[in-house]
Amino acid sequence: MRSLDISMIGVPIDLGQSRRGVDMGPSAIRYAGAVERLRALGHHVTDEGNIAVSPVREKPFSDAGLKNLEEVTAVTEELAKAVSKIVADSKFPLVLGGDHSIAIGTLAGLSDHYKNLGIIWYDAHADMNTSDTSPSGNIHGMPLAVSMGLGHKNLVNVHRDGAKIDPRNVVIIGARALDPGERKLIKEQGVKVFTMHEIDRYGMSAVIHETLEYFASRQVDGVHLSLDLDGLDPLYTPGVGTPVPGGITYRESHLAMELLEDAKIVTSAEFVEVNPVLDERNKTADVAVGLMGSFFGEKLL
Repeated sequence: MRSLDISMIGVPIDLGQSRRGVDMGPSAIRYAGAVERLRALGHHVTDEGNIAVSPVREKPFSDAGLKNLEEVTAVTEELAKAVSKIVADSKFPLVLGGDHSIAIGTLAGLSDHYKNLGIIWYDAHADMNTSDTSPSGNIHGMPLAVSMGLGHKNLVNVHRDGAKIDPRNVVIIGARALDPGERKLIKEQGVKVFTMHEIDRYGMSAVIHETLEYFASRQVDGVHLSLDLDGLDPLYTPGVGTPVPGGITYRESHLAMELLEDAKIVTSAEFVEVNPVLDERNKTADVAVGLMGSFFGEKLL
């Protein structure tokens, strides 16, 4: 098993969506023993603390109909700088959310160092809405589109101007709740998607195998895992803001993490959308830490 130098950073933000509590996600994941679990596997883990997030009493809409646009832009700018520095220091960035809007910052920071980055988006949703297509104005439903250069200029130009990723390098796993505008963009941009239909029909092992082959064909120079806990069925992860029934199972998710670890191609990761207010005795955070264990090399024997 490889030993990694991991820098863990929390982003306690709930401003990209509408339900309070997900800002406590990083604390819940830490409380569930993330640092101790990874150190026990032989990794060197430095907890860098949290990105500062200013409280907002009310969640204002921008002129473009986006909630907390200025605040989310500021937080993702800071996260991008932090992630970029972690990679520059030859460490593995492990980001704890917070809502999924933080991926705007993570991917922006990674774009300083990877010119053909592959992205695994493990999620019930595509998160490819823009201000024109979003039914809610929630920025946590937009990070993939933003990172492709689509959406409000403040978000698209976080850290540096323009797109940060190639849409053809994105693989979404577990999708089962797509808005009409997202379906259109997925087809237009050439994003590869494994819905629950493919997972049910072919199995998680085949999905991960095809994902790895796809990245090899694309000659990616790194792979980022963005894991939203609502990718799993809410039976296993009740503490998420946008649960969708019929999701990936607990065991399928561990298998996916184990196969990604075996491949040793993932160069950064984030685990997002743990909401302790909606959870049952920190169950969702425990699942997140368990998946981290498998992802970073934990074996049954």
